[in-house]
Amino acid sequence: MNEISKKKIHYPIKEHLRKYLEEYSRENPLPIKYEDLNHYENSISLYDDAGRDTMWETVFYSQNDMSEIHSALSSVYALLKTEGDTEVMEHLYVNRIDFCPFGNSKPFRIRVTNRYNDNYDYFYVKKADSSRIYGLELEHILSPNRIFYIVDGNTIVEDHIAGIPGDVFIKSWLEDPQLNKIRLAKEFVKFNERCFVRLLGDMRSYNYVVDVTPDFDAVQYRIRAIDFDQQTYEGNKTMYLPQYFKDNNPIVDFVSNLLESKTIRQYQKEERAMIANRIRVSRYRLKDLSDCLDNDTISPPEKVNQLKHELAEHFEDQTFLECQSMGDILRTRLYNLMYDNRKVLAGYD
Repeated sequence: MNEISKKKIHYPIKEHLRKYLEEYSRENPLPIKYEDLNHYENSISLYDDAGRDTMWETVFYSQNDMSEIHSALSSVYALLKTEGDTEVMEHLYVNRIDFCPFGNSKPFRIRVTNRYNDNYDYFYVKKADSSRIYGLELEHILSPNRIFYIVDGNTIVEDHIAGIPGDVFIKSWLEDPQLNKIRLAKEFVKFNERCFVRLLGDMRSYNYVVDVTPDFDAVQYRIRAIDFDQQTYEGNKTMYLPQYFKDNNPIVDFVSNLLESKTIRQYQKEERAMIANRIRVSRYRLKDLSDCLDNDTISPPEKVNQLKHELAEHFEDQTFLECQSMGDILRTRLYNLMYDNRKVLAGYD
């Protein structure tokens, strides 16, 4: 498998995407911007409970700035959670701001704590990038998950996606005697299919979380992407298939050992049918987003050319060769999914 791009190109938000964000209430004024958080005075490395470096740094601001920054961030949290009703914020406060210097978006992670019971929640402040916004929107429209975020200029604020980080889950949970391996394998097949349908790349184990939900008779699993920077960016089609990343091999082994090929195809068809239904329900919003993507550049030309040729060969469909942009490729991919799903419903498959 080819190596994933070491440094993804940053693509600014263009006017047509900005209008889309305004139309669907994704763009709103924020009381603080990403650049404001960059003015910290010092930082210290953040370690987990086992003493391992998390690759995050806790940052500190001057006494003069700290009160104003914390107040503004509390208002941002209210915008995310209660449409700006700050009355519910009286018992909440910002007790930590972390920074990750290694990600494409160089995010700040804000921890908000309830002063009565010490319960806490997170949200993120990042540099806005059009690739990431397309990824967030496609996740909201085409996946079973709802996504909450706010854009203001070159700043994006994202709600925290709860779950066990994939790398932690693989390391610490796969040997749990209570683990329902078959249900986990089924969910990974569906997650793999979702990523390939909507062309979300780089789903290595630390770029998704596993949401574990007790059900009335067993445990359910939902794998959720948390990194959307590689939306329709890479040229190698295997980058859009989580099964090909070696750190996912332990879960891939579950799939290989526990599920027959016929069962895997069944789960793939089920997921494609669900996506097709979401496309029908949200077809106008998806068309508006697709129109933006058609007129945008979110990947170098050589990657566009590589991906269209690889998908044309994979699906034995020369239509992909006519595509001129990543937007064209994604539209063709979704059109083919809808066409194939109609054939299945008609009894041809």
